[in-house]
Amino acid sequence: MPASDFLPQEGTVTMFTTSWCGYCKRLKPQLASAGIAVNEVNIEEVDGAAAVVEEVNDGNQTVPTLLYADGSAATNPSLAQVQEKLAALA
Repeated sequence: MPASDFLPQEGTVTMFTTSWCGYCKRLKPQLASAGIAVNEVNIEEVDGAAAVVEEVNDGNQTVPTLLYADGSAATNPSLAQVQEKLAALA
């Protein structure tokens, strides 16, 4: 499944996660409290999701990996980095 299948709406992000990821559990509520809509995709449960994460992380299944509407990605970003990126895309 190509990354384009997971592209989010403008102003939102797709967040690739796992159920056990502490960094994911920390970032998700931060995004919610900032009013940023998140489409969460568990790479262990959704076909093709792990391959997308590997593609942008040099073969590694590193989460959280965020996908933006322009097709760019960020690995384990801070809330501030996500806000800056979304503002730049607006």
